[in-house]
Amino acid sequence: MAEQDGPQTYLITPPEFDLGRFPDTLARVLDGAEIACLRLSLATRDEDRLTRAADALREVAHRFDVALVIDTHVVLAERLGLDGVHLVDGARSVRAARKALGADAIVGSYAAQSRHEGMNAGEAGADYVSFGPVAGSLGDGALAEPALFEWWSQVIELPVVAEGGLDLDIVRRLSPITDFFAIGEEIWSAEDPLAALRDLQAAMQDG
Repeated sequence: MAEQDGPQTYLITPPEFDLGRFPDTLARVLDGAEIACLRLSLATRDEDRLTRAADALREVAHRFDVALVIDTHVVLAERLGLDGVHLVDGARSVRAARKALGADAIVGSYAAQSRHEGMNAGEAGADYVSFGPVAGSLGDGALAEPALFEWWSQVIELPVVAEGGLDLDIVRRLSPITDFFAIGEEIWSAEDPLAALRDLQAAMQDG
């Protein structure tokens, strides 16, 4: 996930989707917008469902030259030939994931609102750190405040991702101080996901 001028879009799948329909929806989005990375983030722990979803989405993602990572499941990332893994336990699993997947794999780390956890993840070999949620009432209600992203962008070179509760105003506010926006439910619940994504991407350029 290379850095470029202005924030890039990191797409997250819905927690549940119809394998018969969602790949076509995803293909339309990837064809119509610039996407840096796709994260398979299903709510299920059923290995068969995860495998079938990963196989279907990998074909779509790679058709558009977009990297596909999977939440948490290092073993599945390795077995299915995915581009990497997104870890949700801060720095704890980063070294093991890097060792298992190799130097070329993407290893990302979600650090919630913890600057300390994010720094540890970076030192352990993460390619990026994500903080969130940035708004709303997700999780325990704690938020990753703009001050965290501002500090990170000034002090730390490792790319930072903002996720959770994004809207146009928040995207504009955070655009100067984040490298990626992880966008998921913000667009999949819309009638036209591609149009919703384009609105958010336009806001990224306004920031």
